[in-house]
Amino acid sequence: MADVTLTAAPPGGDDETIETPAWRALRRLLRRKGAVFGLFVVGLLVALALFAPLIAPHDPNLQTWSAVRKPPSLLYWFGTDDVGRDVLSRVIYGARASLLAGVISVGIALCVGVPLGLIAGYTGGFVDALLGRITDAMLACPFLILAIALAAFLGPSLGNAMIAIGITTTPIFVRLARGQVMAVKVEDYVEAARAVGNPHWRIVLVHILPNILPALLVQATLSVAAAIIAEAALSFLGLGQQPPAPSWGSMLNSAQRFLLNAPWMAVWPGFAIFLAVLSFNLVGDGLRDALDPRSR
Repeated sequence: MADVTLTAAPPGGDDETIETPAWRALRRLLRRKGAVFGLFVVGLLVALALFAPLIAPHDPNLQTWSAVRKPPSLLYWFGTDDVGRDVLSRVIYGARASLLAGVISVGIALCVGVPLGLIAGYTGGFVDALLGRITDAMLACPFLILAIALAAFLGPSLGNAMIAIGITTTPIFVRLARGQVMAVKVEDYVEAARAVGNPHWRIVLVHILPNILPALLVQATLSVAAAIIAEAALSFLGLGQQPPAPSWGSMLNSAQRFLLNAPWMAVWPGFAIFLAVLSFNLVGDGLRDALDPRSR
């Protein structure tokens, strides 16, 4: 009688042998220490922005003339500014303006740039050439210079600064979406969907868009970091968040006159900008590696 070899099933059943792409990408992301650190810091900043009234030890706009430019102490952990306001409280509340500007401006760029990129990449011809020339013209201008010009034209406020940053970031997503669509639309599954009679809108939304989302997600994460820097620069120049509302950029503007006498006024908002930008860049790099199908 022939020998029969039995192989024990792996513990946990078939569920452990099946791994979805989303779970695989998450597992790859969590393997990267830099990305985990970035996620932790981003989560911490979001928590500070959401629960600022509960976390901030003082009113960020309260002026205490008896505590002008006081160094860090037990009462004021980060010291006070030139009119006696608590720097720690203003840094915590400033996270709201920076994160709001980063997320909303990138959201504007995604909502405008991705549809235009889909249309240009899928349609081709005159439409592609027209959108391509407009995109090239906008990319020819330095990002920050164009954002400053638009913010100055719209008027100084946080909302106008977010619109200016969003418009300035849009060409990046137009070009990225267009390039990704041109690479994907010649794939066999897209040709098969076209051959069975799917309308163009269904091919774009169902078969092309989901396959270019990873690249767009990575670029969006990296663009949030650039938007935070742009918002700080606009606030520093007086074109973003208006005083007395706290903003990291406006805090640096107030601190530039007291760098020698009260360096803590510039150190803490500058460090907050550095940490936020570094964290979003680390998360973006981790997502790029985790969503790359060629990575192991």
